[in-house]
Amino acid sequence: MQIEQTTTPEETWALANKLLTNNTLSPGTVIALHGDLGAGKTCFVQGLAIALKINEPITSPTYTLVCTYQGTHPLYHLDLYRLSGPEEVLGLGLEEYFQPNAIITIEWAERAKGLLPADLLHIDIKVDEENGIRTFTIYKEN
Repeated sequence: MQIEQTTTPEETWALANKLLTNNTLSPGTVIALHGDLGAGKTCFVQGLAIALKINEPITSPTYTLVCTYQGTHPLYHLDLYRLSGPEEVLGLGLEEYFQPNAIITIEWAERAKGLLPADLLHIDIKVDEENGIRTFTIYKEN
């Protein structure tokens, strides 16, 4: 388990870059992003996009569910917020996004419980509203 803290979007972007450059994240990694609305899940994905040299704006795919970006490696950004649970997620065809050369990020991944790879990397983001510190807890279940 790894714990990191950030206070600005730039620090969150730098954290994503650090995880990519130290091989915590690598092509084939599926990342489950957990946190309340506004915690910084999409901001973290923006940092990955910068590190992957993706030159288009990264926004939350809440209404489109999946956004695909091409950089040094493909980046799939999924947002399951609008789905009620695994039954609805099944229709997305998640497995087609689990590519060995891509990084896959899934916001609200708990809604796909039982459908995600066993070696999933979890990133829990908690925000301390008083001081604006975001705490990232990074772990694998197995």
